[in-house]
Amino acid sequence: MRGYFDGLYAGASDPYGTRERWYERRKRALLLASLPRERFRRCYEPGCGSAELTRELAMRCDSVLATDFSAQALRTARARTAGLAQVQLAQHRLPRDWPCGERFDLVVLSEIGYFLSATAMQEVAQHCAASLDADGVLVACDWRAPFAQRACPTQEVHALLGATGLAPLVVHTEDDFCLRVWARDARSVAQREGIR
Repeated sequence: MRGYFDGLYAGASDPYGTRERWYERRKRALLLASLPRERFRRCYEPGCGSAELTRELAMRCDSVLATDFSAQALRTARARTAGLAQVQLAQHRLPRDWPCGERFDLVVLSEIGYFLSATAMQEVAQHCAASLDADGVLVACDWRAPFAQRACPTQEVHALLGATGLAPLVVHTEDDFCLRVWARDARSVAQREGIR
């Protein structure tokens, strides 16, 4: 799988069109708008790819650990995040390289869960729950249509994450993708802000 992604990113710095495609820009905006807080201390974003989402997370987080297992993708990510001191990049392969022992108040799994086997995804889900602070938030956003490299159905990826005991806050489902947000704090945004 690493060779597949290295080849993909060697052929184009943005193979999924995350900068230009309205689909990608809109999906990213929906994900960011779904976060229950405006600011976060420390975010973990595995599978950062070309780092378009990373750049936007960096505007809302004091610190972002963005990782990918493709060295070629990380080269692109490095160029895209140059000058963003709050972004740290590293080469990680999930679940093996999960930063155990580190704490995060935001974990974002965008378009990566379906590349993992169900067993590996279950381990990632356990790592997510173990790594989240008391005010932690977990986000998953995944393509729903079949494709050749899919190892786990999106519905199963989200079910495994939902089984961690975190409270579901947001479910946004379209024909193309599903976006879910879970948190340790089950209160809505209005409740958190004292509106109700």
